[in-house]
Amino acid sequence: MQKFDTLTGVAAPMPIVNVDTDMIIPKDYLRTIKRTGLASGLFAELRFKDDGSENPDFVLNKPAYRNAEILVAGDNFGCGSSREHAPWALLDFGIRCVISTSFADIFYNNCFKNGVLPIRVTPEQLALLFDDAERGANARLTIDLAAQTITGPDGGSIHFDIDPFRKHCLLNGLDDIGLTMEKADAIGDYEQKLAESRPWA
Repeated sequence: MQKFDTLTGVAAPMPIVNVDTDMIIPKDYLRTIKRTGLASGLFAELRFKDDGSENPDFVLNKPAYRNAEILVAGDNFGCGSSREHAPWALLDFGIRCVISTSFADIFYNNCFKNGVLPIRVTPEQLALLFDDAERGANARLTIDLAAQTITGPDGGSIHFDIDPFRKHCLLNGLDDIGLTMEKADAIGDYEQKLAESRPWA
């Protein structure tokens, strides 16, 4: 998993509440188990018209936000079904961080397992971040995971809380497999001792 330490990038404002996982990545794109190639389906029903052309009113289709790496979103982001394709699609598009006042639990957990940082802030802080994001490509946010801060284009800083274990995993690029591999020597020793003590097994 790609490490997350410091990210400075364009933040796209999406002040929509209850964005569910079907809105993030529609069910038509769930036929694959690959984590790549899903960028085209991200917010497909919002990004594209019925004829397949781009919807110019959708934020990620606007020139200032086409390369957004941060999403500032409304309450209860990632609700709905538990599809892990949602964080896969965000990451494949290039979005490494989502900021909201609240997230659905399963989506929130899946983000950490896939290198996407979900940040919870207060409604007052979110309003300030929406103001920053609405300035466009020249107003970048800096996310410092180690310091647990979001710094706006004017230098103002917001502190956010995060579980220490999840922070450790993101800083070191450790998903579940990576965490297991950290114990590879201990696992190997155990398997060897087990084979010696139970040769018939």
